Amino acid sequence: MQKIRILIADDHAVVREGTRQILEQEPDMEVVAEAGDGEEAVRLAGEHQPNVAIVDVAMPKVDGIEATKQIKALYASISILILSAYDDDQFIFSLLEAGAAGYLLKSVRGQELVEAVRAVYAGESVLHPSIARKVLNRFVPAADKPKREVPLEALSSRELEVMQLAARGASNQDIADRLCLSIRTVQAHLAHIFNKLQVGSRTEAVVRALKEGWVTLDDIP
Repeated sequence: MQKIRILIADDHAVVREGTRQILEQEPDMEVVAEAGDGEEAVRLAGEHQPNVAIVDVAMPKVDGIEATKQIKALYASISILILSAYDDDQFIFSLLEAGAAGYLLKSVRGQELVEAVRAVYAGESVLHPSIARKVLNRFVPAADKPKREVPLEALSSRELEVMQLAARGASNQDIADRLCLSIRTVQAHLAHIFNKLQVGSRTEAVVRALKEGWVTLDDIP
């Protein structure tokens, strides 16, 4: 079994230790590095090339927002999951614009964290529903801005269907059932979408589609 390689970045050693213990109980996960500040997180991301980086917001030297920007700029394939004590809009929006695939609060249970790591590794979005709605409203174009046609070289009609369902929060299995596809085909479509849009997660893809006007709030219940 190929394990999910994880980097934990938090300035509190007890948080890193607790998070490591939770994750390493799972047979499909291994923590390959721990960072105590954002600068170290960026360096260790390059040295260890993890699949997922769990990043705190408030860290010394380089904060979580800047660390996320740098990691995504240098190593786009690394999925970043924010684990924070803060739920302020400014942090959420800044981190998602920086390329984070998910945002969880430190009040989550261990199993929720485990499931979130698997989800972002699979390219899915991890956002609390209330945060997701705020995100959609934040990034959607102005009401008087017309919905733009998607350039042919950007997304195919099938990829756009997958993108619209992803924007609704549908899981890969939900999308497969809705479009009568295999889950492997859905994963392939998402991989092509990520590659075309130069993003590393479902969250980044939805944000890009909203900004471009390819997906609007009318597409989302």
